[in-house]
Amino acid sequence: MTPSLSQSFGRNFLGASPLWYKQIILAFLIINPIVLVVLGPFVAGWLLIIEFIFTLAMALKCYPLQPGGLLAIEAVVLGLTSPEGVYSEVSNNIEVILLLMFMVAGIYFMKDMLLFIFNKLLVKVKSKIVISLIFSFSAALLSAFLDALTVTAVLISVGVGFYSVYHKAASGQSSNKNHDHGKDDSILPVNAEDLNEFRSFLRDLLMHGAVGTALGGVATLVGEPQNLLIAKVAGWNFGEFFLNVAPVSIPVLICGLLTVIVLEKTAWFDYGAQLPDTVRDILNNFEKEESQKHTNKIKAQLIVQGIVAIVLMLSLAFHVAEVGLVGLMVIVLLTSFNGIIEEHRIGHAFEESLPFTALLVVFFTVVSVIHAQHLFQPVIDIVLNLPTERQPLMLFIANGLLSAISDNVFVATVYINEIKAALDAGTITREHFDTLAIAVNTGTNLPSVATPNGQAAFLFLLTSAIAPLLRLSYGKMVWMALPYTIVLSIVGGLCVTYLL
Repeated sequence: MTPSLSQSFGRNFLGASPLWYKQIILAFLIINPIVLVVLGPFVAGWLLIIEFIFTLAMALKCYPLQPGGLLAIEAVVLGLTSPEGVYSEVSNNIEVILLLMFMVAGIYFMKDMLLFIFNKLLVKVKSKIVISLIFSFSAALLSAFLDALTVTAVLISVGVGFYSVYHKAASGQSSNKNHDHGKDDSILPVNAEDLNEFRSFLRDLLMHGAVGTALGGVATLVGEPQNLLIAKVAGWNFGEFFLNVAPVSIPVLICGLLTVIVLEKTAWFDYGAQLPDTVRDILNNFEKEESQKHTNKIKAQLIVQGIVAIVLMLSLAFHVAEVGLVGLMVIVLLTSFNGIIEEHRIGHAFEESLPFTALLVVFFTVVSVIHAQHLFQPVIDIVLNLPTERQPLMLFIANGLLSAISDNVFVATVYINEIKAALDAGTITREHFDTLAIAVNTGTNLPSVATPNGQAAFLFLLTSAIAPLLRLSYGKMVWMALPYTIVLSIVGGLCVTYLL
């Protein structure tokens, strides 16, 4: 029976997402104006934050861009923020947007080399604990000098590469045949259990790596966008930033790596999955097949990718330009010297990054509501009115909590400007300002691993192509990040209290 016009509108709304999900989003859109009129913009603003977090939590039911975007549009229409306010937030975060547009696409053209290196690593290293430590420490080290989103893009690219190799083999298809690794219809029954175990194995490595980006990102001036902002206000150079933050960042890094070992040994919080022998054999065979296929042309392409990777690391380590512009340089170099000149081949590189870029702009709209309605002001006032000796720990906690539900760059901006105003007014000493600045930096970077929206790298992972493949939902990420949240928060809080 052909659906009526009204039924067609209903079915088209948010596509194939469940009916109950569509009804909840519609309920949000109806309730928000009522709450605004009855309870005022402050309550309506907080309700919007909760609703947006719900859309993130249900990312596997419906990509958050559509429902989150509807909520953002309504927020502007209702006057909770303005188009100018949204544009201001986007402009203030243009570095992150350029990074996502160009750097993630640049990594796409480097995936052959990355898969080649990590495949050898995965096949040769038999210990799950060792490979987990390698992923976590490598992510931390790279994030300290590059950028957490760039490192996450590398992890995602590697994860998708591994998964697609085994998924094709588990479907009984030859390696030279096109295959849709997003569907399990063709998986042979005998391989179903190994596929699930491999999913868990990759999920563990990606979560260890994602947390590693936070462990390293907190330590240096270029590790996270808010670090650069804090350093600029505080007047710290690269060395001063590292030394000032080291009493917190180094103990946290050590405890974070110890947490990797404990989680893999105990298999707590859904960690501890092992790489099935059949999967290892397939990856080993894949490596041998690829090595045999390495003609001089392919070898030249890998060499070019390796050279550009070195150029990339040096460019980011010395901050020769904004990260996004460096990413554009990577795209030009790799496509030029590896013969990728067709528009449609270049376009594939942007499929992963642009949906998330659009989602991030929607996220900045929510941040604009927080800014316009001063939703965090009560928390800021409470912390800054505390006795001096209690302020560092409370700043660490407040920044962590607010960053977990908002944007850590925005939270850092608010707090660092408040304590700079206190310094300029003579309310606090320079020494106390430095201590509070460290508390702001570590607070926005460490406890915020609690939720995917707390870290841009986590949010990128949640909304990437790898998340549905590995069944990595919002709730699963929160659960698997929980032990790290506890360790990083406690160790970081103790260090802020006793070592600064």
